[in-house]
Amino acid sequence: MSEQQSNTPAERRYEIQRSDLPLSCPMPSMSGWDAHPRVFLDIEQKGEILCPYCGALYVLTDEKK
Repeated sequence: MSEQQSNTPAERRYEIQRSDLPLSCPMPSMSGWDAHPRVFLDIEQKGEILCPYCGALYVLTDEKK
């Protein structure tokens, strides 16, 4: 069990690689790809970001090269 705690349920937390950029929510590969209007998210500045529509947390897992 992970010691890291989050207010975001596990199914609403997505790990993103730089190869996934530019990031949009929902992502085209998601089953609910049409759940809300597509919004582009600037994850590079802080390394994580919340979608303003659905609250999904995206975390950039690979470091800048």
